[in-house]
Amino acid sequence: MKFIHTSDWHIGRQLHHHSLLEDQRHVLAQIVEFAVAHDVDAVVIAGDIYDRSIPPANAVALLDEVVNRLVNELNISVIMIAGNHDGPERLGFASRQMKDSGLHIIGPLNKLLAPVRLTGKSGDAVFYGLPYADPATVRDVFDCEVSSHEAAMVKLLEQVHEDDSQGLPKVVISHCFLDGGSESESERPLSIGGADKISPSLFTPFNYAALGHLHGPQYKGEEHVRYSGSILKYSFSEQNQKKSVTLVELTPSGETNIELLPLSAMRDVRIIEGELDVLLATGKTDLYRDDYLMVRLWDKNAILDPMGKLRDVYPNVLHLERTGLMAKNSQLAIGREHIKKGEFDMFTDFFSQVFGEPMNEAQTAAMIDAIDELHKVESVS
Repeated sequence: MKFIHTSDWHIGRQLHHHSLLEDQRHVLAQIVEFAVAHDVDAVVIAGDIYDRSIPPANAVALLDEVVNRLVNELNISVIMIAGNHDGPERLGFASRQMKDSGLHIIGPLNKLLAPVRLTGKSGDAVFYGLPYADPATVRDVFDCEVSSHEAAMVKLLEQVHEDDSQGLPKVVISHCFLDGGSESESERPLSIGGADKISPSLFTPFNYAALGHLHGPQYKGEEHVRYSGSILKYSFSEQNQKKSVTLVELTPSGETNIELLPLSAMRDVRIIEGELDVLLATGKTDLYRDDYLMVRLWDKNAILDPMGKLRDVYPNVLHLERTGLMAKNSQLAIGREHIKKGEFDMFTDFFSQVFGEPMNEAQTAAMIDAIDELHKVESVS
């Protein structure tokens, strides 16, 4: 069994209000090409197919285009699960009708696990799709008492352990946050205060764990417990990440062979810094001046329309920071660091400054619930 593991497509996403749809179309075409070149049996997408729970029409059209190419034209099975950005009910619409065609969509969490057995050219395997589900959802679906993401995952994996795969390899597909994983700024928090962390050891008993949520390609615990990472750089914090998809081959003898297939973006995402005159001069000979850029200007004097001047040379400057001016004002520097904090940390600081004491347990719990609700509302806006 040979398949491509990918995740975090975030179709419809914008970078600093700039649409990335054509960039996504470019890189998704490469994934289709990899599927053909490596003669894979399936493509597995581990969540965050869309960037919003109600995706724009052009995002839906692009996904339809890619899936039609894989399933109908190339006869390659596709398995996808809902991530925390996806609307599971919308993503899973008509999934029961489409599974016979080779498109397997696991949208909302169901009480009964529905394993997908695929027949490959060199052997079969059983895939277990576990869509993103917070502890409250798991409590509701299974009528059980779980209070953390790890306890919820333990509950979800019970059926995977119990299922008789008749000796075939077991592949778990999940959208979650493993403890020790490397984050970036573009990932929406799953919870507040570290309650979203899950031990990698939960996935080590299986032949492969195809994970989504973290945007940097990485593995935790064991090499076969792996994040494929996002298909594009979705924030400037990801500028040094090398994007790829993961080619996985499960041999009849039980071995798991893994290879990273690098993706090439239409435009890179970079941070450049220096004095304006130097950057403008350098940009005239920069072969990659069309990249998406954050610019940090060192100039300490006032400049008339620096963004306009930069965009004359670098057309895709998306964000400008006047680090030279900020260095002159310590309060601005403090404020910049403050912005990097999460909502919970910022409110904690505010509360302590106003009342002169930290929040108690009840107040902390209430604030966490409030922020979680705001994130849910934000995901549908």
